Amino acid sequence: MAFGIGVNPPEADAGSVRGIQRKVACECWFTSTGRVMPLMLKIQDEDGEIRTIREITVHSQEKKRYAGIPAIEYDCTLVLRGQSRRVRLIYYQSENRWVLNF
Repeated sequence: MAFGIGVNPPEADAGSVRGIQRKVACECWFTSTGRVMPLMLKIQDEDGEIRTIREITVHSQEKKRYAGIPAIEYDCTLVLRGQSRRVRLIYYQSENRWVLNF
């Protein structure tokens, strides 16, 4: 077919994630409708100590694709060491992997 008629365009891609990424363990709840809700995070700090973060406020969530990999990006505020930080928590669905982006 000429000029791409009948050819499906690829899904929109958000490119790559910018900023500092840290691997995290995340306890989450999957609702009956399939929505994923983060409840608690565990992250290793610079000293090698594992920190638990229970105060998570999710402002929004959005489905994205980073370099073609499907992900759910959460815009969150976390309380870490008594300070609030606005971060992006990203769940890579095909890899079952969570990262925290500062």
